[in-house]
Amino acid sequence: MRILLTLLAMALIIPATAQKTKQKTNMKKKILFVVTSHDKKGSTGEPTGYYLSEVAHPWEVLHEAGYEIDFVSPQGGKAPVDGFNLGDSTNKRFWENKEYRHKVEHTLKPSEVKAGDYAAIFYAGGHGAMWDLADNTALSTLAAQIYTSNGIVAAVCHGPAGLVNIKLPNGKYLVDGKKINAFTNEEEAAVKLEKVVPFALETKLIERGARFEKSGIWQSHVVVDTRVITGQNPQSAKAVGEAILAELSR
Repeated sequence: MRILLTLLAMALIIPATAQKTKQKTNMKKKILFVVTSHDKKGSTGEPTGYYLSEVAHPWEVLHEAGYEIDFVSPQGGKAPVDGFNLGDSTNKRFWENKEYRHKVEHTLKPSEVKAGDYAAIFYAGGHGAMWDLADNTALSTLAAQIYTSNGIVAAVCHGPAGLVNIKLPNGKYLVDGKKINAFTNEEEAAVKLEKVVPFALETKLIERGARFEKSGIWQSHVVVDTRVITGQNPQSAKAVGEAILAELSR
């Protein structure tokens, strides 16, 4: 009888343990969204920040796929927002999601982030990114750590400003030799800010060795090369999210 009870107990324990192991194995790592802390377009006095659709559209794709997303910014805390269009149903869905609205208004500081917790890092655009992402060494270090751990680095529009100074352990720039795109020089001229931004993003990426690809202004264009994913403009934001998801699923 005692042997029978022992066998019965083992029969109950083993499946439960196996299920816990399976659940642990299937747990997905999180995705880290980077947003700017900068809120002014140079000396113009015009407000800026992260561009709402460039957060909301990739967020929707990845959130619906079951990924948890955290937000980090150079200064932490409330991130300034631009392109605030709640007529866009995806923007509205993001903005009215209490959990994620709280996250983007209470962003983490880079020092509070552990690279090992994330399968991907995504740099959202908005003109503010041009002033505070390129030279943030803490964010560049996080991105390099995620990438060298077989993770994904992605960005859209002005978000690739955060990529220009990322260096890998071999000393090379992350973008060197890779197909990359971003907000183009033509698009910057079209919005009459080419003399306001601190540098020309397309030009800087080419200087870093990127094989820059682009389409006409305001056309969606996404490039994927060796776990680096970049999109040209706000019109590319959803497609960048879909490309991240596809790469995560590989």
